[in-house]
Amino acid sequence: MRKFETLLLLSPELTVEGRDTVINALVAVIEREGGKMLATDPWGMRDLAYPVQKQMRGFYVRLEYDAPANLIAELERNIRITDGIFKFITVQLAEHAEEAA
Repeated sequence: MRKFETLLLLSPELTVEGRDTVINALVAVIEREGGKMLATDPWGMRDLAYPVQKQMRGFYVRLEYDAPANLIAELERNIRITDGIFKFITVQLAEHAEEAA
């Protein structure tokens, strides 16, 4: 399995319970498809550089997980059909990250 990271931009109009519901649903998809959650890192509400769906603020969440490559397609499919998620990006993390000097 490889290590992946998904960064989500959620709508500022979602309540705390709404955000938790969205995140828990995505974690359930990861675990159902054979992945293992490593970290869920809520970055909080941030100002955006440009309007996204007429909003100038958004709530960022970072998900880090181990997963087989075929899980990514299923996870991104679920992200696209979930209301309240404005944008997302998934990247594969390096196997051996170099320490900053």
